[in-house]
Amino acid sequence: MNKYKLFLRENVPFVVFQIGLLLFIVLLFWLDGARDWSTAVYAILMGIMLTMGYLLVKFIGRRSFYEVLEREPGRMEEALIGRPQTLEHRMTANYMRKLYRLYHSDVQKLDAAQHRQLHFINQWVHQMKTPISVLGLLLQEEEIDRKSFHEELDRLQDGLNAVLVNARLETFEDDMRIERVVLQELVRQVVTEHKRLFITNGVFPEIHVDENFVVATDPKWMKVIVGQFITNAVKYTFEKGKKVVAIAENTAEGIVLTVRDEGIGIPDTDVKRVTRAFFTGENGRKTGESTGMGLYIASEVCGRLGHELTIESEVGEGTAVSVLFSNGEAVENDGAKDRRVIGSDENL
Repeated sequence: MNKYKLFLRENVPFVVFQIGLLLFIVLLFWLDGARDWSTAVYAILMGIMLTMGYLLVKFIGRRSFYEVLEREPGRMEEALIGRPQTLEHRMTANYMRKLYRLYHSDVQKLDAAQHRQLHFINQWVHQMKTPISVLGLLLQEEEIDRKSFHEELDRLQDGLNAVLVNARLETFEDDMRIERVVLQELVRQVVTEHKRLFITNGVFPEIHVDENFVVATDPKWMKVIVGQFITNAVKYTFEKGKKVVAIAENTAEGIVLTVRDEGIGIPDTDVKRVTRAFFTGENGRKTGESTGMGLYIASEVCGRLGHELTIESEVGEGTAVSVLFSNGEAVENDGAKDRRVIGSDENL
């Protein structure tokens, strides 16, 4: 439909109203006794001319709006009104621009998420080739080295868990369940799950968490976070005999859980960037196995759970990663069911 037909269809009610108004005025004059039809005809003609003039001015003001509606847009930007001339069009144009900014922001977020997922999968597939190849070589030997076999299986399991965690991060709110959790029990479970990692690297864990510390969090996601802290702490501790310490303190702001290692530390230039997706930094190039997603996922999960994440590090001395539970409290641990890590062994 072209702009002329659209304009006429839009203003048909107004034209009908104007004609009815003119006829009503003529009727009033006739009822009042006026019988000079020349005056009535003159009034009708003037009314028609003024109405046509008004419609012409209105059409000129709306022309750019109709032209936008008339053409087939090739891009989203072409659907926006370029030069609005009336107050109504300016308000409509501003509203459409706001909608476009929201749409553009959503598209960028979706594109970034897809790019991040594709990048991560490509990295993951590349890294999984190594343990699969090693397992294949081990199976060709007459006597299988069980220790090496388990190490490669652990690497595969960690890789699969990383993929599942990254996938579920997109639907985090649907998978979240807040519970009252005994912090010491949660940390002990995570350390136990990573005991083979400690043994293989010759690193010793220490837990200094009061058994009365209870926090409100999602136990499953919190295990992912603490597990990532421990994995990084062990992976970047190259000397055997070093320690990884998990310690919790009750502060004025809440309970702070800190995982501290005695590893190589993070350079000052990298500390503020280690929570970015795919950022491996200087240390990541030393191991060759870093995906740059571990601390990114931990930071994202902490932000969505409302826990503050801080990282402090000194090159050659080690790194300390802390999580603040502002809703944490020290209570008398009576072993109540709702204070245990319910379902904490569930795989992601």
